[in-house]
Amino acid sequence: MQQEDKKAKNGIEISDDLTIPKLFLEKARSYGKSKAAMREKEFGVWRPITWHDYLENVKYLSLGLVSLGLKEGDKVSMIGDNRPQGLWAEMAALCARGIGIWLFQDCLIEEVKYIIDHSDARFLFAEGQEEVDKGIAIFKECPKLEKIIWDDPKGMRNYNQDFLISFKEVQELGRELDKQKPDFFESLIQGGHGQEVALLFYTSGTTSLPKGVLLSHNNMLTMGQHLMMVDPCFDTDDYVSYLPFAWIGEQMMSISCGLQVGYTLNFPEEPGTAQDNIREIGPNVMFAPPRMYEQMTRTIQVQYLDATWIKRKCYELGSKIGYHVANLKFDKKKVPLYWQVLQLFAYLIAQKKIKDHLGLSNIRNAYTGGAAMGPDHFRFFHSLGVNLKQIYGQTEVAGISVVHRNGDIKFDTVGHPIPGTEVKITDDGEIIVKSSSVFLGYYKNQAATEKALKDGWLYSDDKGFIDEDGHLVVFDRTKDVFTLRNGKPFSPQYLETRLKFSPYIMDSWVIGNNRDYITAVLCVDYSVVGKWADEKKLNYTSYQELSQKAEIYDLVETQIKSANKDLPEAARVVKFTNLYKALDPDDDELTRTRKLRRAFVEKRYQNIVDAFYGEKNKVNIDTTITYEDGRQAKIKTDLQIRKIEE
Repeated sequence: MQQEDKKAKNGIEISDDLTIPKLFLEKARSYGKSKAAMREKEFGVWRPITWHDYLENVKYLSLGLVSLGLKEGDKVSMIGDNRPQGLWAEMAALCARGIGIWLFQDCLIEEVKYIIDHSDARFLFAEGQEEVDKGIAIFKECPKLEKIIWDDPKGMRNYNQDFLISFKEVQELGRELDKQKPDFFESLIQGGHGQEVALLFYTSGTTSLPKGVLLSHNNMLTMGQHLMMVDPCFDTDDYVSYLPFAWIGEQMMSISCGLQVGYTLNFPEEPGTAQDNIREIGPNVMFAPPRMYEQMTRTIQVQYLDATWIKRKCYELGSKIGYHVANLKFDKKKVPLYWQVLQLFAYLIAQKKIKDHLGLSNIRNAYTGGAAMGPDHFRFFHSLGVNLKQIYGQTEVAGISVVHRNGDIKFDTVGHPIPGTEVKITDDGEIIVKSSSVFLGYYKNQAATEKALKDGWLYSDDKGFIDEDGHLVVFDRTKDVFTLRNGKPFSPQYLETRLKFSPYIMDSWVIGNNRDYITAVLCVDYSVVGKWADEKKLNYTSYQELSQKAEIYDLVETQIKSANKDLPEAARVVKFTNLYKALDPDDDELTRTRKLRRAFVEKRYQNIVDAFYGEKNKVNIDTTITYEDGRQAKIKTDLQIRKIEE
């Protein structure tokens, strides 16, 4: 399965000599003060930052790092929210020929310690007091770490450790060096090479310690160029940068694609305001994990439940029309004029307002990846006229290797390889990929590198096949594929995503590999279910108490029965329980990209699994949960085990 390479539509030639800083310098000089490179919302106002200002900030920060002793190949780590200063720090490190490493903003102290120590990072950019505190806590245990550079002064007045230095102080050091050596910054950039390591990404670590993925400038740039050949973007486009920079998907859109195209990056005021800010900007291109689209779907579903009779009827009629037109397009059938008129009617009475509310009015291409998206969610967005595409990739291919094409979208596949990428299926069903974007190897892990890279091919450890239309179908991670009682393979993710189409269910964990029947642990959406309970005049004081009410079990059972429809009998949920809490990365139940750590949760909740496949109708829980600041709390409760009565 191979897609021929094409001539780049953005006119940029990705040679072995080209680096991210060289492209950055070229773009900054080309646009200068005439165009906004980025915007940040501060105090309710969108503040534009020109390419000239972007370059100036990066230049002095980069030279400041050199003044502090940064040398070629040194590691520079960053932790914080999506802000211009974070991107400046990353670009400054690359311009000085260092290697950038992002950490998730909500990493626990032990996670920060592992990555900083394992990566041999010499510098840590910490946004504010919270991130600085994490750096201070691990400083003595990370011998290579020399300086913590902070940006936000709030709460930093009494911090006087000699290894702390402010963002502005580093830039002042850079200005001094620039006066002494006016051409030094450009000479640093021009000395770089495309095959040098640019970024070190740590995988999510679903089953083991995270592995450090080494990506070159060429890896990042060719991946972005090949995606732009499929779905060209323009320098007049807007993109909202709100996903963590520690996730390859955000780097893919902000750096790999954004830098080549020159579109404007928009940074939310706060992480919690991202959805509101997306609505204000109305981006032209969007990339998000399934969870974001699931939340959008849940938002509309809840509003429907709360709407007046006339609004509900308009939504129902608009949805009926939208789904019919979407199905015609899925089947590659021509949409008759009659249905085109009805589609316009549906847009006017329902779809326009919904898309405006979600910030999707100007979307040309919306992508989802990082995990499986269920067909119900996929159909929902296409029924609204949103051109949502599934992508397939991983950190080891700089983000993406396969994507849907316009007019050729199948909700149960991930599409065709992007140009310059070849995909094959091994005899045992494993997906392997070859392209110029395949990573250089794992940092300090030669054994894992040799296992993943063989004869230029990346072995993904994902199961899949190529269908009759040449589309790639990703079944699941090899280790996660179930064998049902009838001997057939089954992807638990498929059922988990179907369950999450309910507005009342936030997370799901399906169990049943080599078992007599399928079971599920559900996490209710506290705000949605809480509102439902308030309307029913049910009393509760906490998530734990709410989740265990009989009425909530009745509600969830109804949602499971809906998800069970159309499934083979062996794949239907037979028993379930409502967990007393939401699944949480801080408790190691999810990765930082919110993937289920299946082996861990099965071990942690072994007593629930045992109860599912025994005769018990109740299970006692006595466990400890961990908060982001490291505090712990003891939980003791009883969970009901309910059998689905068909």
